[in-house]
Amino acid sequence: MDYAAIGLKAGLEIHQQLNTTEKLFCHSPTVVRDSAEHNGEISRYLRIATSEMGDVDRAAKEELMNQRLFTYYTYDSTGLVEIDEEPPAPLNPDALDVVLTIAKMFDMTPLPEIHTMRKMIVDGSATSGFQRTALVALNGSIEHSCRVETIAVEEEACQRIEDTIFSVDRLGIPLIEITTSPCMKTPDEVHDVAQYIGMTLRSTGRVKRGIGTIRQDVNVSIRDGARVEIKGVQELDLIAEVVRREVQRQLSLLAIKDELVARNAIVNGEVYDVTAVFSQTQSQVLKKARVILGTVLHGFNGLVGLEIQPDRRLGSEMSDYAKKCGVGGLFHTDELPAYGVTEAEVHVLKETLGAGPNDAVIIVAATEQKCRCAMQMIIRRAKMAFEGVPEETRKMLEGGSTAYMRPLPGAARMYPETDILPVPVTKEYWESIAMPELLSVKAERFVSEYGLDAGMARQMAFSEKLPLFERAVAEGVRPVFAARTILASLKELSRAGISSETLSDDAIIAVMKTVEAGNAAKEAVLDILTACAKGMSVSDAVSRVAPAFSREELQDLVHDIVSDRVDFIRTRGKAALGPVMGLVMKEVRGRIDGKVVSEVLDEELGRII
Repeated sequence: MDYAAIGLKAGLEIHQQLNTTEKLFCHSPTVVRDSAEHNGEISRYLRIATSEMGDVDRAAKEELMNQRLFTYYTYDSTGLVEIDEEPPAPLNPDALDVVLTIAKMFDMTPLPEIHTMRKMIVDGSATSGFQRTALVALNGSIEHSCRVETIAVEEEACQRIEDTIFSVDRLGIPLIEITTSPCMKTPDEVHDVAQYIGMTLRSTGRVKRGIGTIRQDVNVSIRDGARVEIKGVQELDLIAEVVRREVQRQLSLLAIKDELVARNAIVNGEVYDVTAVFSQTQSQVLKKARVILGTVLHGFNGLVGLEIQPDRRLGSEMSDYAKKCGVGGLFHTDELPAYGVTEAEVHVLKETLGAGPNDAVIIVAATEQKCRCAMQMIIRRAKMAFEGVPEETRKMLEGGSTAYMRPLPGAARMYPETDILPVPVTKEYWESIAMPELLSVKAERFVSEYGLDAGMARQMAFSEKLPLFERAVAEGVRPVFAARTILASLKELSRAGISSETLSDDAIIAVMKTVEAGNAAKEAVLDILTACAKGMSVSDAVSRVAPAFSREELQDLVHDIVSDRVDFIRTRGKAALGPVMGLVMKEVRGRIDGKVVSEVLDEELGRII
């Protein structure tokens, strides 16, 4: 696709958890727990507040269309701040230090004072109904001629367990938010910029790693389309596909708009009670409903069921809006008869509502209150179809398609946090911040300085075990051996179903040093680490798995084996080395270095040949 021709513009908002020991506004540890470990529950209704300008945010208002009671799991590692029963502590200085370091890496300008604000969130993900956030720096630059507009530090939200149940263990973990300008013009460019920002973050060595610790929101628009924010893209490899699918969706919606205009389509907004039409229905959903309401979309026939993204239709968009009112979804005549609804029922339905061959009929089934709310949302979305692409916040679905979440929020969701004093950022503080070496630069140094091949150097530089590697090398372990042990042996353990989590860095380095000192063969590293992972000390593991085998003992063994095969060796000459080596290694594997075995065997064969 010619993305320049359609005017694609994309920007990123990267959210990354910081690896501090305490949360942003309290002293709780930044530990994510298993929800089964919770030892308490609280419940909350959330309500909206007006901004300091007296406005109510449209996104927050829509979230409250379906008033819900939220339940929150608490733990012995969480406290009163997380459940909004105690004022917050001052902003965590370690978190601010990390954020300023990253801001400096992007050549940004820090704000002289950091002011904390409240950002209204009433979807249940914060017990207080707001998220604390503070703008830290402005106007930076990154590769690919892209610009970082802002960097903020904010508190992480609760983790959703299911539906209206949340866990507060994650709430308050420091989070950096990096917002770029809409400077990306192709899906692949979005991927590349996100990858570069992620590499920069990891270069600090002070961000959390693993699934869920980093999330990318992608803002996408095309010419004649609208800005759409897609939230929560966790996998870097999916970013480009998400952008491609959003472009496809916006182009499809623009085509539907043109077709509706060409057909003189109309949405008159009239709602009818059609419960009686389905009094004898075999549809399990409609059977259970107290009320079934319907509306006619004149001129929409064939367009409601039109696919606009893989597995997503205009009808899916209307259904997303309807679900805000608590209904499970909707039926439309582009997909009926189906789901237990017969052709005869569809015929009666259209006849009852006076729907013509170019019209589509939408029905919803639930309580009357939910149905009437859902119908208003469906009619609202149907009218939006005449405008093309609505501005929205959307969530990513599996595979890269998206679903409607809420309208784009505005400035009215922000209001001052009066419990936290501003934090000054002095010139001396800013200048004292040291910038870490980028991982990409570090990988190149590993090649030139340590002799690692390019692939291994990059793998090691980007590994979570980088600190272990750098410590091992600093303590005298050969870099290539250290990298192989860390990258290959630990992976082998994992493949064998043995967790390396129980292995301390001290133990791993002790094993490497034992081999380096010649007290165990490098072939025995995996077996020694396996024994250590199962609870054995390093010295016991070496004694049990790979007892030392001296050069003198090796010479005696080699002499015996060679003496029994003199005729064979004289017949084969140097070609006998391989078979005889195999016999020796069978006896000493893991107990002495193979290079030493080769040397001794070569000497012994030299006496005979």
